[in-house]
Amino acid sequence: MYLLIFGLLLFLGAHSLGMSAAGWRERLIAQFGEKLWKGLFALLSIIGFVFIVIGFGIARRHPVLLYVPPVWARHLNALFTLVAFVLVAAAYVPRNHIKAKLGHPMLAGTTVWAFGHLLATGMLHDVVLFGPFLLWALADFHLSRRRDRLAGVVYPPATITGDAIALLTGVAAWAVFAAVLHVWLIGVNPLV
Repeated sequence: MYLLIFGLLLFLGAHSLGMSAAGWRERLIAQFGEKLWKGLFALLSIIGFVFIVIGFGIARRHPVLLYVPPVWARHLNALFTLVAFVLVAAAYVPRNHIKAKLGHPMLAGTTVWAFGHLLATGMLHDVVLFGPFLLWALADFHLSRRRDRLAGVVYPPATITGDAIALLTGVAAWAVFAAVLHVWLIGVNPLV
């Protein structure tokens, strides 16, 4: 469990600098340059992610049941995850209504993903993984939206084409992940 927690601290800590220490972050970028900053950020994120994956795998070998979710929660989680994939796709597809409305659909997608998994799983290692992601995504979404409002950020006008591409990309990525990759990587079939 310690490796999982350490990985979460590294990964979410690096991703929290923009909301918790924006001034310090900007000074470091000005002092050392954007390329070096992005390199260090990527390195910390990758190391944190590797520790999360290894730590979660180890923690799964020693399951501690905290609560028993209802059977329907697994099916609801599949739906939540589908929504999360569409939201994440919308973060990268230009000129779609989801991004225009939410501003930060990746954070919204992370929130939906983590919440759905907390509904469907009841083991300690699941709560340790998905709980911090849920709290971080909620906080970062709120602060990012507030920062956008204060800065007067306006997103480009959305188009039906952008919506269709975001929706189709998200659904296709979810289908591949749910039908193939989740079983292969995690060992759990989310569609059963």
